[in-house]
Amino acid sequence: MAEKMKDSTIVGGATVIATGATAATTASAVVGGSAATIMSATAGTTGAALAATAGTAGTAGGAAIASGMATIGSAVGGGMAAGAVITAAAPVAIVGGIAYGLCRWLRD
Repeated sequence: MAEKMKDSTIVGGATVIATGATAATTASAVVGGSAATIMSATAGTTGAALAATAGTAGTAGGAAIASGMATIGSAVGGGMAAGAVITAAAPVAIVGGIAYGLCRWLRD
């Protein structure tokens, strides 16, 4: 008799797929693009808000977002485009991680 798959396994797998899809979609929109293209593609997203918090002190608005994306991207050897991909995928991964943890705690 086959065992039932754990709910946390399903949630974890869905999280990996959703995070990868978000990263791929963002990458296709920003890789090789200018700063203006990257800003346009990420305007108003949770990732842009996340990047703004990592921006250079004393900057605001677009400058904070751009410097934040560049700072985050430099952590993996990239630039602003890499930072845009990371900041777009991070909220999906965080929410999925929380759902996975809750599922493990409450259901498994």
